[in-house]
Amino acid sequence: MKKKYLFVAILMAGLQSCSDFLDKYPGDVLTPDTFWKTEADAKLALVGCYRNWESESVLYRDCGSDNAYSFHKHEGWQVVGNGGMSSADPGSGFYDYETINRCNEFLEHIDAISFADDKLKQRYKAEVRFIRAYQFMLLTLNYGDVPLSLKTYGTIEEARLSRTPKAEVEKFILQELKDVAAILPEKNNSADIGRITKGAALAMRMRFNLNLGQFEDALADATTIKDLNVYQLFPTYDGIFHLANVNNSEVILDVQFKANDKENWLIAALFPNGDGGWSSIVPINALVNAYEMKDGSTIQEAKLSGKYDQQHPFLDRDPRLKMSILYPGQDWNGRIYDPLAKNIKQDDGKEVSNPDYFNGASNASKSGYALKKYTAPNSQFVDPWNTSMNIIVTRYAEVLLTIAEAKIELGQLDEEVYSCLDRVRERAGMPKVDRAKYATKERLRELVRRERRVEFAFEGLRRADIIRWDIAKDVLNGKAEGSWLGTVNKNELNEDKRIQATGETIFIEDRKFQSFNRYLPIGQDQLDLNKNLTQTPGYN
Repeated sequence: MKKKYLFVAILMAGLQSCSDFLDKYPGDVLTPDTFWKTEADAKLALVGCYRNWESESVLYRDCGSDNAYSFHKHEGWQVVGNGGMSSADPGSGFYDYETINRCNEFLEHIDAISFADDKLKQRYKAEVRFIRAYQFMLLTLNYGDVPLSLKTYGTIEEARLSRTPKAEVEKFILQELKDVAAILPEKNNSADIGRITKGAALAMRMRFNLNLGQFEDALADATTIKDLNVYQLFPTYDGIFHLANVNNSEVILDVQFKANDKENWLIAALFPNGDGGWSSIVPINALVNAYEMKDGSTIQEAKLSGKYDQQHPFLDRDPRLKMSILYPGQDWNGRIYDPLAKNIKQDDGKEVSNPDYFNGASNASKSGYALKKYTAPNSQFVDPWNTSMNIIVTRYAEVLLTIAEAKIELGQLDEEVYSCLDRVRERAGMPKVDRAKYATKERLRELVRRERRVEFAFEGLRRADIIRWDIAKDVLNGKAEGSWLGTVNKNELNEDKRIQATGETIFIEDRKFQSFNRYLPIGQDQLDLNKNLTQTPGYN
């Protein structure tokens, strides 16, 4: 019975492309005896494995870091950011084996099917092995020791596994990604866009090795991807995230969406309240302060030299700040964005409540900031609740910055380090790295970490980064603050000079991070289901 229901779930995932099959074989009679017979069955099951292998939640993950904040408690990320997780309120967790179970089912049955081309069968298997390894990577990065479930089980009791030491899980993941990379194609043809490739497998292995501090292996993986000559930086930074440019040359792996079918609804939720959005993910000031001045100096350096205008804090900054974050004073959707005023005047002169006021409606941004990455220009969407905007999981800029970071940590301070950093910075409109200023391992480490933060803001990497760098205790303890308070001068033509900042900032919340918070708690519902599963150490 258990297997029958799983088959139905897999088939329903491929409903759009396989309706004839479903008409012929009603879901209530699907069993291993009526399925796993043909290549079409295998393809349908493959689609089922791809279903929810990853989601738009990639964007939420920065809310668990010093980059962003999530106001809506039901979305599960507020407690991850402020350290308030518990077994009763574990936040938006990753403890889910549904996709892994689908993959195990697939791998146990596909060899019974004869394929006209065995290479196609091997590719199917490699894709599913990747998805399973990726799921285990998310699990172990977020929970440490996790059950390494590599088969299906005949009874519920058999499926109640205990935690496997994370070293064993990590070894499995790295080996799987290495093995499937040797099988998968270097690139997809137009009919296979969105499917997993050699580059995707190597990129995830690269990222995992970097997280484990295995810099030589991370460098080797990144260099192999670079040498494939398949990917290149997209010409413009903001263009990477435009709807017209999905599947562009920089994208190595993304989550595919299709309007009116598997639509991406989250885009609308990112919009400010004044646009009917929910302000679900909002930047905080710690991130804004990480963006350099446009001449390459840090905010701290610019304050000392007098180049930083504290009354106009958005002036002359790294162009990626304006491309990624909607801040007070910017032109936006036919108005000037002003989250600082409680009331606003309409064209008829009547004063009404401001829907964007940070301390007003529940859907207004509590930091005064909103996302422009993925949402701007808003004219690109017919219906932002129903879009085909893909969510990027990894892209070529990560390869370049991994080469730079790995070489820095290995003490290989050669021209390739600077070249990789330069390529990412210059594409965004920033100057090349000052070789004299950044000549030591310590200074280059500081730079590459800052580059990763601003380049990949809201792409789901920051929490893992601050944990592996052992700085989470420094950046996640204390106040989370939003925009500077003040007024927005709507008569000013330069949008970066419209805010007249007072120096005070919006208080959002107090945050804490203890050593055990590097891993997430498992929800009590999961513990109740599995008597052999123990809670993550440190949590009640």
